[in-house]
Amino acid sequence: MREPIYDVVVVGGGGAGLAAAIEARKVGREVLLLEKNPALGGSTAWSIGSITSSATPHQIKQGIKDCPADHWADMPAFAGELASRDNEELRRILCDEVPDALRWLMACGVRFYGPVAEPPHRKPRMHTVLPNSGSYIYHLERHARRLGVEIRANTRARDLISEGGRVCGVICGEDGHRREFRARGGVVLAAGDFTNSPELKGRFMGPQEAKIEGVNVTATGDGQLMAEKLGARILNGDLALGPEIRFIAPARDTLVRLLPPWPALAVFMQWALEHLPQVILRPFLMSFLTTALAPSPAIFQSGAMLINKQGRRFCDERERPAYALPDQPDQVAYILIDQRIATLFSAWPNFVSTAPGVAYAYIPDYRRSRPDIYTEAASLEELAHKLGMDAAALRGSVAEYNASIPSGKAGGDGSSFPMPLGLAPFTALGPVRAVFVHNEGGLKVDREHRVLDQGDQPIPGLYAAGSTGQGGLLLKGHGHHLAWAFVSGRRAGRLAAFNAVSEDLY
Repeated sequence: MREPIYDVVVVGGGGAGLAAAIEARKVGREVLLLEKNPALGGSTAWSIGSITSSATPHQIKQGIKDCPADHWADMPAFAGELASRDNEELRRILCDEVPDALRWLMACGVRFYGPVAEPPHRKPRMHTVLPNSGSYIYHLERHARRLGVEIRANTRARDLISEGGRVCGVICGEDGHRREFRARGGVVLAAGDFTNSPELKGRFMGPQEAKIEGVNVTATGDGQLMAEKLGARILNGDLALGPEIRFIAPARDTLVRLLPPWPALAVFMQWALEHLPQVILRPFLMSFLTTALAPSPAIFQSGAMLINKQGRRFCDERERPAYALPDQPDQVAYILIDQRIATLFSAWPNFVSTAPGVAYAYIPDYRRSRPDIYTEAASLEELAHKLGMDAAALRGSVAEYNASIPSGKAGGDGSSFPMPLGLAPFTALGPVRAVFVHNEGGLKVDREHRVLDQGDQPIPGLYAAGSTGQGGLLLKGHGHHLAWAFVSGRRAGRLAAFNAVSEDLY
């Protein structure tokens, strides 16, 4: 059966792809959205859910005077010495248009809590979605379907169709099940980053990085790889958030992840976060905060030790431990602490993990909220037995670790050498694994989100948005990746639709 011809085909069903499909459809064009997974969501659904913006209704309500120009000026401080590699033109587009994108999301039914301060931003700009990041997908998918966007899940784009030097469609499926979806106006690539592509990580980062998984295991750089075949190039492919150590996620979704994204519930949550005392909110927040976040490096500075499943220490915990984790059995490890460290990390300012703008989690929070990754014992032998480790190997690792600490120089506050481990009871937090959260390696695009070739000329009919079309833009700090997903997705969808309209006029 011959597939119908569309005006715009969007590849990727995350935040950027949904934004592109909605905006293209609002222009009156026929739009198809392709998603390789069984359900929409992409990395947007995996995120904490924050968006950073100036000039928002939330800021105005709190009397905060802020503007896109100041937002633009503050962002390089997050990039530090990498700031010279930033795409200032795309950064200007991001900061100028994210206030409208946030209002657009609110008009679609999404609700936010904030703004929350995050230095070096000079003003509070971070807005957290309620009740969770699934709210974006829930509301945008409903909006897209109401508008008439055709959505096909379980449909992976394998290649682009190029005729006469112009991209005019997408090929899906393998030989024998090949399907072609044609597009009059163009194709928008919004397929995410390549944090789980060994090929692209190996090429841009290195062989050890290629072994480390992404948080989103389906972020395999499909858009970048398809565009490269037509001469496109990737910028900042060597830059990423990670690798970092993260706790294994719970086998079941937490309460916060299970909350339905109903507007009434989001409104109640916003009221609760603004008015209820922390003593009431804290148990609720902890169910989110202790899921799959990163342990603070300070816990290793204070003497915590990393051991593998065999009970053996395998690296210097203060020197990029995430790089050593992929070479361990099952690529996992445990954080070993004693009573001294447990007490130290039971109250401010020594937290185990944090979600910016939400809360801090301490050892008692993990004991209460994550019994699946919290194991305590009166001795090292008992701990080894509970974890299925070799007790002699664990004792030997601790003895060797303690002997390596210079005598008389132990600090314990993170300012010097760590203290020896020896005060019972002992606790193992884990398993933990090494992951990439996201990377900056997007296709080079112009200000109209057209993908550029090796000679910096637009590839006709090909657009890219979100992480796929990051174009050298540095999105350090929290809330900028989602901001770019919605800003660039909306723009790319409209421009691809206008391309189809323009062609019809001649």
